[in-house]
Amino acid sequence: MTLEAWMRQAGLARIDALVLLRELAGIGHATLLAHPEISLDAAALGPLDTAATRLRAGEPLAYVLGWREFYGLRFAVSPAVLVPRPETELLVDFALARTPHDGYATVLDLGTGSGAIAVAVAHARPQAEVWAVDSSADALRVAAANAQALLPRPRPGGPLLLLAGDWFAALPAAAPRFDLILGNPPYVAAGDPHLVALAHEPQLALVGRASADGLADIRRIVTMAPAHLAAGGWLALEHGHDQAAAVQALLRSAGLVAVQTRPDLAGIARLTLGQAPARARIRPNSGSSAPMT
Repeated sequence: MTLEAWMRQAGLARIDALVLLRELAGIGHATLLAHPEISLDAAALGPLDTAATRLRAGEPLAYVLGWREFYGLRFAVSPAVLVPRPETELLVDFALARTPHDGYATVLDLGTGSGAIAVAVAHARPQAEVWAVDSSADALRVAAANAQALLPRPRPGGPLLLLAGDWFAALPAAAPRFDLILGNPPYVAAGDPHLVALAHEPQLALVGRASADGLADIRRIVTMAPAHLAAGGWLALEHGHDQAAAVQALLRSAGLVAVQTRPDLAGIARLTLGQAPARARIRPNSGSSAPMT
């Protein structure tokens, strides 16, 4: 079968078919344009046809290929983890802006999945102490593989620390207070019609503790976060397009300040963050010390 014939019969969007040809058969777009008559041998056709069948069934391209690019890095992915999305790069942008390039900071990634956020931060800020937690052992195996592949050099703070458990319950008693707590937690409401299109991805990572508004896990995180934030530390959470006002209210109720929401590149309210108050300063008062209020 020629390249041109396979493109016609694959039943795929052209861009997806081109990606399969490039990644599975080593045939680039320029070759296809210049030599559409080239024949595909059986060794190439088998994997191409299998991949095309999976895509037609609705499986994400990232699972078919086994990887997805995120923040300029190639992350291994599997159905055990969500496919990293471009909008989630906002969390990494925020973390890097708040972390000195050559300085030390403590960073916690909640619900790390593939490790995309934690590994991207650790890759760009090798002096940072990065922790990541997830309740899924399968997801942590994917994250560990990505950390090993993408953080090969010795890091001053040691390897990325991966912990199994339910949000903050995964942390040991000796864990530090964090300068940054980041998370892309489940926020899809139970019964949301968009879940049909996401059927191949782990439902626990999408819905979590199912709730009518999708905010059950975000509520738990926000309630517990102040006890784990350093003075002046930040909590930043990704959420759905219509949840910004509710998440802002939760952060304010938890005592966080400087609460704000940032849009993604499509202009959709996507990232809400808040800061733990700085510790009260001490000043002399009639020969004694008292906290400033």
